[in-house]
Amino acid sequence: MAAELHVELVAADRNVWSGEATLVVARTTSGDIGVMPGHQPLLGVLESGPVTIRTSEGQTVVAAVHGGFISFADDKLSLLAEIAELADEIDVQRAERALERAKSAADASAERRADVRLRAVAVG
Repeated sequence: MAAELHVELVAADRNVWSGEATLVVARTTSGDIGVMPGHQPLLGVLESGPVTIRTSEGQTVVAAVHGGFISFADDKLSLLAEIAELADEIDVQRAERALERAKSAADASAERRADVRLRAVAVG
């Protein structure tokens, strides 16, 4: 069993994060999943939620991910997201305003996106 896995977090518009990790936790339609080196191959659908990556250097990278797919085989993990942004890229005040606007407009989809962004910042 390898001690690390190679991770690619890609959004529709850019490569968000790439590197070596010891653990990745993501939310799928089947529930939260943790992937470590040597994990069984998998293919799943990502739900909106924070993705947490524990790097090989012991750091934690958190991203807000909205939809997409997760794929793992041969110690290579791909997270192909519709939208993804790293927690340190998120403007908290803007996300809070977006959450309030979404609640006022009863826009459940926008509310969920804003909530995920704020949760990613809180974890990161």
